[in-house]
This record gives sequence, C-alpha cells and structure tokens, in this order.
Amino acid sequence: MKVYKTENSLSEVHESVDTTRAPKGWRRILAYAGPAYLVSVGYMDPGNWATDLQGGAKFGYQLIWVLLMSNLMALLLQSLSARLGIVRRLDLAQANREAYPPVVNFCLYILAEIAIAACDLAEVLGMALGIYLLTGLPLIYGVSITVFDTILLLWLQNYGIRKLEAFIISLVIVIGLSFLIEIFLAKPDLTEVAHGFIPTALNSQALYIAVGIIGATVMPHNLYLHSALVQTRKIGNDKKSIKQALRFNFLDSSIALNAAFFVNAAILVLAATVFYKSGNTEVAKIEDAHKLLAPLLGTKLAPLLFAVALIAAGQSSTVTGTLAGQIVMEGYLHIRISPLLRRLITRLIAIIPAIIVILVYGEEKVDDLLVFSQVILSIQLGFAVIPLIHFVSDKQSMGEFAIKIWWKIAAWLVAAILVFLNVRLVVEEIAAVYNEPGHFLWKFLIPIFAVIFVWLFLSMTFLPLLRNRLKRETKMHSKIPSLSNFSVPVVNTIAVALDFSQNDEKILAHALNQGKKDAAYLLMHIVESAPTRLLGEASDDEETREDRNRLEHYASVLEQQGYKTSVALGYNNRIKEIIRIVKENKADLLIMGAHRHKGFKDYIFGETIEAVRHEVEIPVLIVNV
Repeated sequence: MKVYKTENSLSEVHESVDTTRAPKGWRRILAYAGPAYLVSVGYMDPGNWATDLQGGAKFGYQLIWVLLMSNLMALLLQSLSARLGIVRRLDLAQANREAYPPVVNFCLYILAEIAIAACDLAEVLGMALGIYLLTGLPLIYGVSITVFDTILLLWLQNYGIRKLEAFIISLVIVIGLSFLIEIFLAKPDLTEVAHGFIPTALNSQALYIAVGIIGATVMPHNLYLHSALVQTRKIGNDKKSIKQALRFNFLDSSIALNAAFFVNAAILVLAATVFYKSGNTEVAKIEDAHKLLAPLLGTKLAPLLFAVALIAAGQSSTVTGTLAGQIVMEGYLHIRISPLLRRLITRLIAIIPAIIVILVYGEEKVDDLLVFSQVILSIQLGFAVIPLIHFVSDKQSMGEFAIKIWWKIAAWLVAAILVFLNVRLVVEEIAAVYNEPGHFLWKFLIPIFAVIFVWLFLSMTFLPLLRNRLKRETKMHSKIPSLSNFSVPVVNTIAVALDFSQNDEKILAHALNQGKKDAAYLLMHIVESAPTRLLGEASDDEETREDRNRLEHYASVLEQQGYKTSVALGYNNRIKEIIRIVKENKADLLIMGAHRHKGFKDYIFGETIEAVRHEVEIPVLIVNV
C-alpha cells in the first residue's frame, strides 16, 4: 500500500480536461458535460427502485409530483456542490477539513465512509438481483461476482476521466432506453400521467412512500462526488471563466438529473400502468415486479429489459460510489492509498453483511437489508447538506459567487425538509426496535448514539455561524490608543509549574529569563499518588517525599546561582491545586509547559492549561516543550 500526501481532489485526473482551449459554441459546452452524468446515476440506483415500484403499484400516478419535487431539490443541492468545487477548487471533504475541529471532522469522515459502504451495499444487492433475474444465478454467487468490477473501474481510470464518463453515460442510455421500451409496451394513459404532476393531498400510506421517495433521492456521497468531479475541468481563474463554468455545469446538471427523473418516473409509471390498474397493488419487491411483467404485458422482452436496466443501474452506481470513497478519504485524511485496495475495502464492507444475511436468514431478507442501507444513508444526509450550504453562503471565501438570499432560503428549506423526513424515518425504525422483544444491546446503544449525533449535528450547524461572527467582530477595532501612559507591571513572584520530566530545565530557563534575579521564584509540583486522594496534604508516602526532595534540589541549585526561590507541593487535583498555590502565594506570573498535542489528544492533555488560565487573574506564560 502506497500512502502519500495529496492536495488536489482526484489528483490523477485533476484538471485533465482543458476547457480553456475548447472552441466556442456547442463544443465548448460538451467540454463541460460529463460530471453531472456520473452524479445522476446515484439518483437511479437500485435503492430508488423499490420506492418507485411501491408508489406506482399502490397509488398509480398520484406520486409523480413528489418525484418532480425531489428532483428539483436534488438539482438545487448538486448545483451548490458544483459551485463549491468550481469557485474554491475544493471538494466538500476538503472544505470540511478546513472549517471544523479535528474531532468533528473525524466523526464526519466516519459517517461519510459508512454512508458510502451502505450505498455500495445497495448497488451490490441490486446487481446481484439483476444477475439473478437475468440468468437465475443464486444471489450469493451474484454478490461474490461483484468483487471483480474493481478491475473494470481500474481499467477505465487508465484511459482518463472522459472515457469513464462515456462508459457511465452509455449505461445511463441503456437504462433510459430499456424503460422507454417498457413504457411503449405498457401504453400508459398520458392524460392520467399528466394529472400526476398536480400536487394532491396524501393519506398516511401515500405520505410514508412519499417520504421514502424524497429520502432516497439525495445521496450524501453525490455531494462529495460532484464537488470533486467539476475540478477535472481546467478553467480560467478570471470571473468570466468562473461564471461560464457555473452556467455550463448548471446546464449539465439540469440535463443529467432530468434523465434520472425520467428513469424514476418511468419505473413509477410502469408500476402504475401494469400493476395498479391490474389490481396487483401489493407489489413491493423488485423480483415480484419482474415476474409479473411478462404475463401482464404479454411479452418476454419486458422482464429481460427490466433485468438489464437493473444491472446497468447497479454497475454505474458502484463505479461512482468508489470515486466518492476516494474523494472522502483524500479530502478528510489528506492521504491516498492504492485505488485497487480502496475499491476492495469498500466492496468487501458491502459484500460481507450481504453474504452473512443471505447465508443466515435466506434470500428473502435481502429487501430488509436494502431498507437498512437506506436508513444509514438517511442518518448521514444532513451531515453533508448543511456544511455545503454554509460554505457556498460564505461571502468571505466565495466572494461575489456566494449564493444570494433567495437561494439561501430555498437551500435551507430543502435541508430542513430532508433532515425532517430522514429523522422521521430513523425515529420510526428506532421505535420498531423498542416495540419488539429482545434487542437489548441495541436498546442500550441507541441513546448513546443519539447523544453523539445531536452533539455532532449542533457542532456542524452552528460552528461556522459562530466563527463567521467572530471574524466580523475582529474586524471592528477600537480607536487607536495614544500609548503615552504605559503602566508596566512589577513582577515580584513567578510561579513555575513543573512535571518532573526532561522538560523542567527548559521551563525553568524561560522563567529565569522573565524575572532575572529581581524576582522570587515559586517552584511547585502536584503529587498525584494514591494516598493523596485520601489524605491530601497529610500524606507522607514515598512518592510525596521524593517529589518534595526533588523540588528542594531544584531550589538549592537556583539559590547557588543567586536566585530567590521557594517550593510548594499540591495534592491530588492538579487544576485546583495550581490555582490555590498561585493565589495563596500572590504570584504575579504563572509559567506552565505545553506538550503540543494535536487532534484528540489536545482535548485531553490540554485540559489543565485551559482550566487554569480561566481561573487565575494573572498572566500565564505557556512554554511549548
């Protein structure tokens, strides 16, 4: 495994398509076309098929307007993702890394990886199901076969991003043509289909499926993916070039996502025409729909096209899912591993639970696993959408390309709807767990996970707002002082906190440099032995005596050099004792050592300094050791 630092998103194809040299007219537009088509396959993946089939089979054409609304939401969010990549030349993962603290970023990274694995699980099951419907090969073998598409992806990547885009577009065309023929065979009533675009009141069952349609529409990994794919185009840095790139990418997104809308609408219309009108309203599984197409339409071509489209949807979605995994790992961790290893890790994470479920519970539980994967995606969605809106709204980093007020309102409204619907879906799943007997481990873990998710959600949502406010406040300076009446404080006593490590000499050197021989030095150390927890300053164990002797040795060495010194021991509670000793001895300056821990360690080992400096009223000098 080769691991190395990387800065550019998808570095091997970064700016590999030069749009600055493209001729004017339609050829220049074609130079920008491609990224949105790779993104669009996520909106027609096997995970969306079940909700479309259920919606059409149970309620006819009534829910087409829900599909249209969800498509408009997707278009808005994907255009924001493309804007981030074009203007700031950062993908969503890289922008998160810049904006949030390490702990928040680590949590966002883990969630993104889980979401990608869950999405890949849906693609694996969809492809295996398509192979089964086409050839009769058992699902467990179909799942195993999907490992080998890693070779296909690597082969395509060797030919550049344009060849990969051409492959994905060809699969999209296969899916579209398959359903176009299916619709032609089904002969739906176009007047009734048109009525489906009119919003209508929904009963509880229709509302539940509508929630599923909207919730399954926007995939979190697509927001990471789009912000990186637009960077495969080399564009000028001037305002005119950026505006042109934004315009052409919005056109690209509109065409690609409308193609995805056509596929989803075709599945729903097909189910409404074939199943709803024939009374087969309980068709919910993909395999059930496949079985009924031939007898109801009177041709074997319909189920064949259905299976081919399912395989194409699974294959195209899994390729883009791998790219999203690479983007997330590189963006959050700033490392890149072998593409083959990256692909195998993602695929094995998806295959292992699928194989276990099939072996233990049988193939009839595959649909439950698909639902579970969608629940995981639902949990992650808000953690991708909300940071994206923050970034494209920030005038300081986006300049004149920050989104306007009406776009902000629309984006936050879409985010609120998506988060509400997905939270509702998750709450319903949790309620189902608590209503069933057993599941003791899950019932114990769910409240813990809920607290973590709430903390992460609040941090992710409000930290950018607080930071922007602080930035604005720091720009508002007070009047320039005259600097004519300095009141230089006299430092009589300097307290020095020592930890009896090899760093003591460095800390003492800085202390002596501050006060020279004019100040008195109070050397202190906090004893944290077991007896001190019970006896406090009354303890007289071996560690306490040894610590006192070491302090007195330090003091003796300094006194021999002409420095005035005294010593003080504290007991058990490091923070409280340092504050007590400083206040009792009326020290004028406190000097402490900092070990320069990074990331999560900073939250643990940096606790003493942070707590002490907020409680003492004197200056505190921190010495990096």
